[in-house]
Amino acid sequence: MKKIGFLSFGHWTPSPQSQARSAADVLLQSIDLAVAAEELGADGAYFRVHHFARQLASPFPLLAAVGARTSRIEIGTAVIDMRYENPLYMIEDAGAADLIARGRLQLGISRGSPEQVIDGWRYFGYQPGEGETDADMGRRHAEIFLDMLRGQGFAQPNPRPMFPNPPGLLRLEPLSEGLRERIWWGAGSNATAVWAAKLGMNLQSSTLKNDETGEAFHIQQAAQIRAYRAAWKEAGHTREPRVSVSRSIFALVDDRDRAYFGNGQEEDQIGFIDERTRAIFGRGYAAEPDRLIEQLRTDEAIAEADTLLLTVPNQLGVDYNAHVIETILTQIAPALGWR
Repeated sequence: MKKIGFLSFGHWTPSPQSQARSAADVLLQSIDLAVAAEELGADGAYFRVHHFARQLASPFPLLAAVGARTSRIEIGTAVIDMRYENPLYMIEDAGAADLIARGRLQLGISRGSPEQVIDGWRYFGYQPGEGETDADMGRRHAEIFLDMLRGQGFAQPNPRPMFPNPPGLLRLEPLSEGLRERIWWGAGSNATAVWAAKLGMNLQSSTLKNDETGEAFHIQQAAQIRAYRAAWKEAGHTREPRVSVSRSIFALVDDRDRAYFGNGQEEDQIGFIDERTRAIFGRGYAAEPDRLIEQLRTDEAIAEADTLLLTVPNQLGVDYNAHVIETILTQIAPALGWR
């Protein structure tokens, strides 16, 4: 059994071929798709965060709106780039969104990926400390965020406050109890997956990772998940961790599916996410249902994960993406024992 959700990057373009031609279109359609996915029985609505791009960027207003419009579905990110974040302000935003959603937030964070501009986090007022890289800074911001989620008081109260204070040091409010256990780390390497396990974060593994062995993507990703679980056990955490993987999966059941995805790429790709890091990009899946089921049976990383996020082509509109999700839930997932 697996939890199955969708992951939207929230692209928009003024092209007449796009159903999402503005930021308003993307935001409102994201809410509508989450509502539709919940009605179809999906388990999660997740959104990517990219700055300086015509994509979703500020997650918390969207997460709060989805939380107010839904009642059951998990709501999350995959992922927030922590190089751009003030972790203390983020505590307040995340706490408010989680309380509105009544404890359904699943917050994916990461050190970030290559962005649209050079050192974009500098425009947000952040810069690495002496001897730090930008990745180090992102992980430092994440560690502060995790520490603040414990809810311990740390700020000295004003002796003449505007409103009465509780006794002792003050913490950030609102704090949502239990959110600390619903933080996920988007890991691009085996080492960062192990680091996330030691800190007690769940694991999000995407459709790309560092090419560390030259093996097929799904085999490397499965090894990453196993290394994460071993590190989690060694760290002595008492709860069971969660692990998600993302995939582009399309069952070709009508003419629209065949027109959009009938000539899909069926092999992994190799590229570089920066001048030093060789990366492997996982293949997409697009086939008639019987063939698709057999292909997915061989994906070792999906087998290792408890949560599958379906990357959706949001510019094709809410109705088509609801169709994509429904087809996977009703025709593919039961045959694979995911439902």
